[in-house]
Amino acid sequence: MTSGLISFTILVATISISILADFMNLPKTGLLLILQLAVVMVAFASNRLTAVISSFICAMAFNYFFTAPRYSFHMSDATDIADMLFFLIVALLTSQVASYIHLKRQELKQAQLRASILLSVSHDLRTPLASIIGSLTTVKTYKPQLSEQQCDELINGALLQTHRLHNYIENLLQATKIQHKQLQITLSHNALFSICQEVEKRAESPRLHLINANEPIFVQAQASLLEQAIFNLVDNALKYSPDDQPVHLFLIKNKNRVEISINDQGTGISPDLIDTIFDSFVSGRIGDKGYGGSGLGLTVAKGIVEAHQGQLTIVPSKTGGCMQISLPIAEEITQ
Repeated sequence: MTSGLISFTILVATISISILADFMNLPKTGLLLILQLAVVMVAFASNRLTAVISSFICAMAFNYFFTAPRYSFHMSDATDIADMLFFLIVALLTSQVASYIHLKRQELKQAQLRASILLSVSHDLRTPLASIIGSLTTVKTYKPQLSEQQCDELINGALLQTHRLHNYIENLLQATKIQHKQLQITLSHNALFSICQEVEKRAESPRLHLINANEPIFVQAQASLLEQAIFNLVDNALKYSPDDQPVHLFLIKNKNRVEISINDQGTGISPDLIDTIFDSFVSGRIGDKGYGGSGLGLTVAKGIVEAHQGQLTIVPSKTGGCMQISLPIAEEITQ
């Protein structure tokens, strides 16, 4: 629900409550306090300009419904005129204070986000870089004493950490774009199975099993971004499920939509994380050295899927966890 719709709902509800309270013979001072509360709520829900407009709307409502002569914008009682002017002054000052507090709360959230980024970067950049430097230094320093197999293992380990580092930086860039509403996509006609095959190659895990629908499925998407979203979910499933258990990637056609389900045999998502699992930097990792992701993968996946007019949801599962992407199906292009 947008802030404008929220503000409109608050005004309608508050004015309706005021009219009901008037029928119950609540003093005009009480009615003004109810309308004053509406201005404060709007100020916190939207912005200063909306709060100022709400102040005048509430003042006009007070004039129209509660002052003599009723149901007109004419006021004959000097006390009512003074009350409305005083209400306007207090409402404008209150909206200013509420908007200032709202602004400071947003700045605090941004500061907390920056702190989270710094903490995450300190861990998720340092760990793979240390591994890469250590492996390559060992190869350079002790190459004459190392067997060919040992050199290959060290170089492959460095490459693996390089891919991990690249994936993290890619997610960080996409998360920044999503956070600032700057994610731009260029749609084209794509075979979904081909995109998922690229995910399978990228995951490089024998545990991942891609199960296609019985018929070709096409979507309008930016293939690289959709691949990133699906890969993030697959990578997450591979991390949090046992090393000897498979992860299934299903493509299921459901009328005019396709459902991409990623099922694993892990412990599932903790109830404590259900409400925040798609937020930035929410991770199952405990502390700086705990095992787990950076807390960006699911945030990026959700942002990319929604940019493609789709939905990403957690599906209840008897065993393990299940994430599901739902996307509109595009018609097959025939030559």
